[in-house]
Amino acid sequence: MSNNKKMTVVCLDFEGVLIPEIWKGLASISQIDELNLTTRDIADYDELMRHRLKICDRHKLTLKDIHKVVEQIEPLEGAVEFLTWLRTRHEVIILSDTFREFIEPLLHKLQYPTVFCHSLELDDDLRIVDYCLRQKDQKRHAVKALKNLNYHTVAVGDSYNDISMLKEADHGIFFRPTNKITSEYPSFPVTHEFEMLKTELERIVK
Repeated sequence: MSNNKKMTVVCLDFEGVLIPEIWKGLASISQIDELNLTTRDIADYDELMRHRLKICDRHKLTLKDIHKVVEQIEPLEGAVEFLTWLRTRHEVIILSDTFREFIEPLLHKLQYPTVFCHSLELDDDLRIVDYCLRQKDQKRHAVKALKNLNYHTVAVGDSYNDISMLKEADHGIFFRPTNKITSEYPSFPVTHEFEMLKTELERIVK
């Protein structure tokens, strides 16, 4: 069977593609500069999360503090319209290394898309004790599973933790990446606006 006859699933990263980076928002509101680091800066996700958890513990930040930030976050300009456009054409799954507990207050703003992500371990005071990966390298595994189900897969991301997903998909696309990451992975087409992303998706999936 050719790819053109397969159903297409588009897998989107969440932060940086549809919404701003949550940790950067938390850094801004809490004025804790160390929380500005993201997967654009540290490729090793476990190293990054251990760094974040230490800072949250040191400053006694709780899930309530994080929700105060998330409730103020709005989707990137044009993201809701883009997501609606995409969902009328293809199956769409958001593959994210965020946490379900983080993003709960935000999902209604995107009309409750399907999100595969991780979870947090909390104590009775809602302080973050640990994080629980649904599966290591879960973005790549999800795309691989969809391919095994005979779907044509397209992946869109912006950071180092998206690279394995982009490589695994039939087609990978960068959306608003840094110059550093695009120079390291020049094989993926680069888009900077949602209209550019639409054009690239239409080119790929005919």
